[in-house]
Amino acid sequence: MSQSSLQPSAQSSSHSSSLRFAPADSASRPLHVIAKDELDSFLATCSETQKRWITAHGFKANLGKLLVVPGSDGAPALALFGWGDKAARARGRFHLAQARAALPEGVWHLVSGLSGAALDEAALGWLLAGYRFGKYHENLPPKAQLKAPEGIDATRLEIIAASEALSRDLINTPTNDMGPAALEQAARALGEAYGASIEVAEGAALLAQNLPMIHAVGRAASEAPRLIDLRWGARGPALTLVGKGVCFDTGGLNLKPGASMGLMKKDMGGAAAVLGLAQMIMALGLPLRLRVLIPAVENSVSAGAMRPGDILTSRAGLTVEINNTDAEGRLVLADALALADEEHPDLIVSMATLTGAARVAVGPDLAPFFASDQKLAKRLAKAGRKVRDPLWQMPFWDAYEALIEPDIADLDNAPKGGFAGAITAALFLRRFVRDSSAYVHFDIYGWQPNAAPARPKGGVGQATRAILEALPKVLKL
Repeated sequence: MSQSSLQPSAQSSSHSSSLRFAPADSASRPLHVIAKDELDSFLATCSETQKRWITAHGFKANLGKLLVVPGSDGAPALALFGWGDKAARARGRFHLAQARAALPEGVWHLVSGLSGAALDEAALGWLLAGYRFGKYHENLPPKAQLKAPEGIDATRLEIIAASEALSRDLINTPTNDMGPAALEQAARALGEAYGASIEVAEGAALLAQNLPMIHAVGRAASEAPRLIDLRWGARGPALTLVGKGVCFDTGGLNLKPGASMGLMKKDMGGAAAVLGLAQMIMALGLPLRLRVLIPAVENSVSAGAMRPGDILTSRAGLTVEINNTDAEGRLVLADALALADEEHPDLIVSMATLTGAARVAVGPDLAPFFASDQKLAKRLAKAGRKVRDPLWQMPFWDAYEALIEPDIADLDNAPKGGFAGAITAALFLRRFVRDSSAYVHFDIYGWQPNAAPARPKGGVGQATRAILEALPKVLKL
């Protein structure tokens, strides 16, 4: 695979090398990863000069602590990175990423006892630590590089890192530069890079093609609403990804308070996630038939905006009473899911920054999901644990179906009372997947509120690596 094929089309040029490993033949210095219980044995291998330096600097191998050890010429000769103990490591992810910004410029190679999934996590964390969003001001990546450790699939990890960078870039870009038209162009560029086909229904064409709820949500905006439909692959099982592409959400006539509107550029985080996942699938050449559906809209305020009390008829024929125009994401997803379901794919996945209730329930670090059966749920959860992309299963709780059924229409887009908001939203979406046997919905946050190892503050992908890991078993690839 060519180096350029690893780079997502919407990615900043500052990522060109920071999300790759250094060439294998590079001259490099050792970066020792040392757990607390390994420190004494490591010191026994050091020269007396090195031992005195390490001791004098109080290095105890605590998690995240870095010490650079000079050689006889005063230049850095090696570095030690504290790996702490099991309890400390369990409280976070991607710990090795902390070393990258702190190390001096140059190429390093890893010396550790890590293997398997732990080594993959460390190597991927290093790559992800190279991400910077530099579209609007200079934001240079760290200068330290790492040679790919033996025992990892370096190309796969580089593809995953580049795809995560694509998702982050899309979310981080404000709506003046990432409205529905720009999101369409990002999808087109990605499709062109991998030979995918793409069709777009825009504006009045949505009505002509029976996508009325996408049109109703987006018709008040200055940029026309649209449905982006990308297809790739000609053989294998069928996978359809549906991503919420609300490029900005004012709340509509049920206007959000200003404080609640501040992060609404990220309300297309579901679209960003499915595009990142699509790039992983296409770049890795997975043997499946991929379809990506993105309803791209702005939920704006104008004379043409949908109103509280309106009743919309969906693509599936179900009528929906609009009791809050700020519950628009499920409306655009519903039409897209109904369209997806008509082809009966082997798996439908929807991803959306859908409810505040999900964030209240599990916080920003976990990606809650709803699955049509427990076998599918268990495979996803297991995959998430393996690749350190944490998921948390939530229930399609049938007893709450009555909460989304008003007296005047088939469905209510915003049930009163506030109970079980994430569940009722998921149940609403499930009504539009009638004939496909496997469906999973992710109610993601898509934002890192505080910087963490490998995850700077800002847009972030969630659940995509877990889905990628699970696909071979779920779809029997």
